[in-house]
Amino acid sequence: MLPKSRLLFHIALVPLYISIAIYLNLAPISFSDNLSSLLRLARANLRAQYLKTTATTRNLSSESVVDMSPMKFVARRSEERGHADHDWLKTFHTFSFAMYQDRQHELFGPLRVINEDRVAPRTGFGTHSHREFEIFSYVVSGELEHKDSMGNTEVLKRGDLQMTSAGTGISHSEKAHGSKQVHFLQIWSLPSKARLQPKYFTRHFSDADKTDKWATVVAPVGAQGVLAEREAQGPAPVNSPLTLYATILGVGKTLDRPLEGKKGYIHVIQRSGYKEGKAEGASVRISSPGSDAELTLREGDGAYIFVGKKGASLTVENDGDRAAEILVFDLD
Repeated sequence: MLPKSRLLFHIALVPLYISIAIYLNLAPISFSDNLSSLLRLARANLRAQYLKTTATTRNLSSESVVDMSPMKFVARRSEERGHADHDWLKTFHTFSFAMYQDRQHELFGPLRVINEDRVAPRTGFGTHSHREFEIFSYVVSGELEHKDSMGNTEVLKRGDLQMTSAGTGISHSEKAHGSKQVHFLQIWSLPSKARLQPKYFTRHFSDADKTDKWATVVAPVGAQGVLAEREAQGPAPVNSPLTLYATILGVGKTLDRPLEGKKGYIHVIQRSGYKEGKAEGASVRISSPGSDAELTLREGDGAYIFVGKKGASLTVENDGDRAAEILVFDLD
């Protein structure tokens, strides 16, 4: 058996060996195309795991320090997100994903992916595999057909939230069902534990559940009000230190959202239609009591939130001319 150092050396050279094989036409074109995509995703996931590890290491030395600083925001503008138009799929990437790679936007806490997808009728993502991710879909409009290797088949509609804990590995497909485009947010987070048993959950939240109030749609396993049943009331369980709140905020309305984690993220859903350029549509202003920080966000915009003092409150005010659908992530 090779010594560990030599084994790791040869593993590190695998991409080079493959590249040589492709260059010498020793691998078919279809293989090389698929492999290129897999290698890009693997590199992104390795970077994400590395950043998570180094961030955890940095935080260990300051765990005993109570942060009393005010809340801060860093804008993530819609037009600065990754973007791809594949005809059948129009998508925006908040974080590095597929062909879009940006080292400044790899992950935030356990949050790894926020893709705002629009899939054309009767098309979609064919059967593909995942492991070691918590994957949830938040349906904005249209119908999303889900099938997976656990035997789950379901058509999700507006207000539905589907959660797949991929764990040791699952395969699934997601396609637009019926004659209309489906608009949904695909969100991934890194699990707190590896090699979990794959599980599937669905939840439904009506517009009334979210109008001018916060609905808790995802929360950590074991948290208050979180049930382990496949279908149940309350938030879907996630194996990550992440709580997701949703609201449909009316014109002139204001909501406060205390954040218990060290970080947060806010995203304004692009409800008024697909737009590649500068954000338009609904408008919200975010602020925090005791902080000078203030930011205006339009549809498709988001913002990184550095909470500061534990339990500090995020204030969201609709200062526009139409209702805004908003997601807020509370992250540790």
